[in-house]
Amino acid sequence: MSRSQNEEFQQWWNKQRDRTTTTTNHDVLYTGDDEAFLTVEIRSTPVVDDPDKDRIRTRSARQLSRLYLLKFKQLASSFLWIGHSFLYLLRTANRRIANDNPPSVSSSARLYRLIKGFLVLVVLLLFFELAAYFKGWHFTPPSVASAEVALEVVYAWWLEIRASYLAPPLQSLTNVCIVLFLIQSVDRLVLVLGCFWIKLRRIKPVASMEYPTKLVGDGVRLEDYPMVIVQIPMCNEKEVYQQSIGAVCMLDWPRERMLVQVLDDSSELDVQQLIKAEVQKWQQRGVRIVYRHRLIRTGYKAGNLKAAMNCDYVKDYEFVAIFDADFQPPPDFLKKTVPHFKGNDELALVQTRWAFVNKDENLLTRLQNINLSFHFEVEQQVNGVFINFFGFNGTAGVWRIKALEDCGGWLERTTVEDMDIAVRAHLCGWKFIYLNDVKCLCELPESYEAYKKQQYRWHSGPMQLFRLCFFDILRSKVSAAKKANMIFLFFLLRKLILPFYSFTLFCVILPLTMFFPEANLPSWVVCYIPGIMSILNIIPAPRSFPFIVPYLLFENTMSVTKFGAMISGLFKFGSSYEWVVTKKLGRSSEADLVAYAESGSLAEATTLQRSSSDSGLTELSKLGAAKKVGKTKRNRLYRTEIALAFILLAASVRSLLSAQGIHFYFLLFQGITFVVVGLDLIGEQVS
Repeated sequence: MSRSQNEEFQQWWNKQRDRTTTTTNHDVLYTGDDEAFLTVEIRSTPVVDDPDKDRIRTRSARQLSRLYLLKFKQLASSFLWIGHSFLYLLRTANRRIANDNPPSVSSSARLYRLIKGFLVLVVLLLFFELAAYFKGWHFTPPSVASAEVALEVVYAWWLEIRASYLAPPLQSLTNVCIVLFLIQSVDRLVLVLGCFWIKLRRIKPVASMEYPTKLVGDGVRLEDYPMVIVQIPMCNEKEVYQQSIGAVCMLDWPRERMLVQVLDDSSELDVQQLIKAEVQKWQQRGVRIVYRHRLIRTGYKAGNLKAAMNCDYVKDYEFVAIFDADFQPPPDFLKKTVPHFKGNDELALVQTRWAFVNKDENLLTRLQNINLSFHFEVEQQVNGVFINFFGFNGTAGVWRIKALEDCGGWLERTTVEDMDIAVRAHLCGWKFIYLNDVKCLCELPESYEAYKKQQYRWHSGPMQLFRLCFFDILRSKVSAAKKANMIFLFFLLRKLILPFYSFTLFCVILPLTMFFPEANLPSWVVCYIPGIMSILNIIPAPRSFPFIVPYLLFENTMSVTKFGAMISGLFKFGSSYEWVVTKKLGRSSEADLVAYAESGSLAEATTLQRSSSDSGLTELSKLGAAKKVGKTKRNRLYRTEIALAFILLAASVRSLLSAQGIHFYFLLFQGITFVVVGLDLIGEQVS
């Protein structure tokens, strides 16, 4: 049997060698049994009358069938793998989306349900418009009288209802938002012009006196240094407690005239022990520093500061400087701020600028730097120069204790206790000064989760405060101009209207106008004015100019968080009263503090040793090691941002059908930005 097979193969092989140039038949030779390595040879055969031709053709067809069967098996396996991977991805996404927001954030859940309903509506409208487009009705709209098929009748009725009843109210809402947008843009332009005027005229607060470089000398007595309390409120911030305490303890101020209060609200026992050890270390070096820990930790930061100010010894001090746990003031901080109080009895607060040690860490920190640079360089400086009022930033500032007591002290009624006390002090007639040239190092949140929680608190708190102090503003004895500035500019325009129109105009109205073309949103509102405003915002941080487009898109993306926070604070939802400490990573190292000591700027620098010795760095390293081997962090999925991404991308498809260039590109890139943010692909990257 095997011999005949070999003879048959030899005959076939000889015929293949004798190929002629005119061939019409082809044989397929299959070699190899491994599915992963298939080899197919195609040979031409001459057209001859051969009794073995039918047998060879049958065998070749059988081999070709087997080849196609193997290919189909590989293709089916690939589809099964893709389907399994897709289902796994869906299950993972469902788990992460289900754990996106804690149950207590009721306002976020309400907003997500509304956006999800909006998404369903947009998808249905998109399918309807696609069907009309392929039918040709998109270019020649049918009328009810001329419609023939049922779908055409429905589409004709839809066009009439859309034009007569739905588009007019949408256009009215669009016009209102455009007016608000223009008002806010004018306010932003006025602030920038005011900043240019300050730079042109070189206007800045000037102190009536200056302290010498040395602590005591050049005619300055020890009594010329006022008594100052320096407070450091903290809560479980084990990454930054050493550098903040070290920076404050090395302030260039007579030790007899300064007391450092470490106000520890930490709930973790090991963190408390580390902070206590750090305080004891500086006590041994001669620094007047005390450690305070509340047994009943209510009122968050406001309650912590209020408890510290109730100490009996506070009456012996004139000023209090406040630094959050990640802030590192320069050694001459008090020498540059306290002199402004001398001879200015109406002055309550001296606020300084923040500088960021990690502004170039990732894209998220770069975008935050743009926003905060504009806030300090433009908003705070212009308001401080022209109206002597601005919102206290909660840290890196010095208060006159008499002013704090006069306006009622720290209150626990909102999550923005800093803005609360600033508003009450202003209503009592006190003035503020902002120093743009005094900078205090701090850290920006590097993950989107931390940044989102911070922005939620920053935008819900002002609305809580506005509800509580509205009638107090009306009844206050300040001038009508100051009342109008506080109500219409400080609260309504910059805290309420800005997040309202930003979210409504670019995340709701713009997609709807794609499906309701009778309502028009001009291109200059979508592109040109936002572009000009972004350029104005980026002027204080000129090195960030290459990030102007990501900045514009990201600000629109953050509008959903700010809008939800504003609504939560305005309508007193429970989530507006939650305080989440912004996660710190301790980016600025102890080498910064040692550099201060070794630079010779301190009178007692020679007595300072490296703060990384003894008192707790070993324990901190153990905590860091334990944290690394703990549970692996994962990128989260933010369901609200993902839903809005699908809405905007669906609207971009509808815009493409209408050939609306600017609207299409804006919706496309804005939708992609929402996808990136919703997948947690911006900021600190985790696996």
